[in-house]
Amino acid sequence: MRNRRLDLLALAATVIAGIIFLAALTWGNYRYAQANPGGNDFLVHWVGTRSLVREGLNPYTDAVAEKIQIAAYGHTAGPGEHELRVAYPLYSIFLFLPFSLISDFTLARAAWMTALEMGLVLTALLSLRLVKWKVHPLMLAALLVFTLLWYHGLRPLINGNAVIFIALALVGGFLALRNGSDELAGVLFAFSTIKPQVVILVLIFVAWWALNQRRWRLLGWMVGTVALLSAVSALLIPDWMLFNLREVMRYASYNPPGTPRAAFIQWWPAWGSRVGWALTAGMALLLLLEWWVNRKAEFRAFFWTACLTLTVSQWSGIQTDPGNFIVLLPAIFLVFAMLDERWRPGGKWFIGLSLMGLLGGLWWIFLRTLTIQNNQPVQSAVMFFPLPAFLLISLYWVRWWAVQPPSVWYDTLEM
Repeated sequence: MRNRRLDLLALAATVIAGIIFLAALTWGNYRYAQANPGGNDFLVHWVGTRSLVREGLNPYTDAVAEKIQIAAYGHTAGPGEHELRVAYPLYSIFLFLPFSLISDFTLARAAWMTALEMGLVLTALLSLRLVKWKVHPLMLAALLVFTLLWYHGLRPLINGNAVIFIALALVGGFLALRNGSDELAGVLFAFSTIKPQVVILVLIFVAWWALNQRRWRLLGWMVGTVALLSAVSALLIPDWMLFNLREVMRYASYNPPGTPRAAFIQWWPAWGSRVGWALTAGMALLLLLEWWVNRKAEFRAFFWTACLTLTVSQWSGIQTDPGNFIVLLPAIFLVFAMLDERWRPGGKWFIGLSLMGLLGGLWWIFLRTLTIQNNQPVQSAVMFFPLPAFLLISLYWVRWWAVQPPSVWYDTLEM
């Protein structure tokens, strides 16, 4: 009885400490948001969700877009300014709804940033568990600091980009899949479609692998959850898919280059398009080959192929942004886990140097290539290339160790 009371007291103390920590973190985020206006990625969907819930307005309309622009700029978007239009599927409102109930945007943004920070930490911790990488507490601290502060983690956090939750949903889905919880995996993969352009290729591969593995529950729950979310959204706006498709089609017209091909055309107008198409074709052939080879693979090889697919997606020609590259974090951890297990202790030196290089190098490239347009900092399209290039090389470096059945791999280690 005494032990039970002590356990309850410990649990209560932990809960209270957690609440105090989250409150303090939110307060710090609030002070940051007061001093640094921004968070436009979140602003778009905060205004869009509030407009639908409170006023019954279609978030895809010009009227709502103008409300968002006035909130961000103080006026409607002029030539060269980002139009800040809602382009997510309508069921994304379920993610933003709790925060849209907060009437003060600065406070709502602070709460959203706290949620994103927790999402980053969870993504890192679940990624470690996913790749079965047991690390020393000092290495764990270094990895968490890296996750929060590297360019592709801190930038979406400051901008309020929901892609952090997409990364978390993907990692959770892969972990559930490895543990045999196909239903949960299907639901999590379905929720990752809030940003469909980020996950479309990897979900096609997941579906292809599931068909070959006869994992019907995974397919059923993934497709069924998307269908249910879409149907519920249709109760709010029956033709929301047409509005959403219109916004997706016009998205590239008011955004910086969203594909390597667009970047090449901007840099080399005469022949950039051909280089871009060649890169897209090369990436497509690479994916098709690996998908075919690993279509019946066990989870180890499947996950390596999924990480390759996420990496190659960034150069596939599908509209995206380097701000979405946080979804590549599990691929980084997979490479590091393979090297750590294969090359102790030399692998740790490589991991440490890689962490410092990615942390400092990506920020250095960003700051060296940064431009200011309409008083807004704009990242260079060069940011499309460093991380995917690093991962493409690294994933093939560890490919043999990653795709072999565990027994073969461990036998090799003992030789």
